[in-house]
Amino acid sequence: MKTVNDVETLESLYGVVGQSSVLKEVDHLHPAYRPFIERSPFMVLATGGPGGLDASPRGDPAGFVVIEDAHTLLLPDRRGNNRIDSLRNILADPRVALLFFVPGVNETLRVNGRASIVIEPSMLERFPFEGKLPRSVLRIAVETVFFQCSRALIRSGLWDPARHVARAELPSNGAILEALSQGSINGGEYDRELPGRLKTSLY
Repeated sequence: MKTVNDVETLESLYGVVGQSSVLKEVDHLHPAYRPFIERSPFMVLATGGPGGLDASPRGDPAGFVVIEDAHTLLLPDRRGNNRIDSLRNILADPRVALLFFVPGVNETLRVNGRASIVIEPSMLERFPFEGKLPRSVLRIAVETVFFQCSRALIRSGLWDPARHVARAELPSNGAILEALSQGSINGGEYDRELPGRLKTSLY
């Protein structure tokens, strides 16, 4: 199978980078980019470490990622499953990549930087939600910022209700766990308890 093994071949295959693709990248949170973060209720956090790579979804009401200044973002780490894959990776390699989505908007915003895990009480107290504080806050020193054009979301029809998939068409959480555990987890029971568990453990 023919593969690409050097940068020269890769660049000749794809051609010259357009001027706008170069100009859109900056090293700070430019005012033109800030609304994409302020209006985003969902983003993906990518990290890497000795155990491999990880891309983790993060969501809260729009504006949950706070712009501290032109070079700093603050991301509260809400309750999860305690795997802490992303946090483990950051301890080994602080480089992170963030991808911000705004519902109904086809452009996304990409941010690269370096993260530290802050547990200072005064920082945690800035991010209460329903009376609960995050266990930590990621302080991200921004290095590059640029928008991703709309082609991927247009091609995928991500926001098109006509393309939405009914949850029942995919295996349920319980069905997956029952299959992977070879029956040691009761899938039906897991699914029945899940709505109540989510309601009481969301934050």
